[in-house]
Amino acid sequence: MRGPIAPPQVPLAASRAEVFADLVQDSVERLERHWPQLADIDFMVMEVPRLDGTPAPWNDEAVPLGGTMPAREGRRARVVVYRRPVEIRTKGRDERAALVHEVVVEQVAELLGLTPETVDPRYGED
Repeated sequence: MRGPIAPPQVPLAASRAEVFADLVQDSVERLERHWPQLADIDFMVMEVPRLDGTPAPWNDEAVPLGGTMPAREGRRARVVVYRRPVEIRTKGRDERAALVHEVVVEQVAELLGLTPETVDPRYGED
């Protein structure tokens, strides 16, 4: 038998990247209820951080899970979540969703100049 196991409209057919992007979107939607200004921020998923140091350099000791780029002339602020480093640190969907939310909260807090606990009072609770 050749071909897809499930039709495209079934969740089984979603790629790992699509499922991860959905986790980021779910987290953003959860925060937007309390922080409507998040509509002015672009949320992105990248496979891995870039080596050239954009937006900030990193080293062998700490691979970032996310990053921010402040708004500049003609470009909105951005929050980036790095898919592969997050996936490597998690075992299941629930653990991955929790870590994605933590990363999104931390990056939003950095952009807004707030503490993560202010952005999401449940931050850090397991």
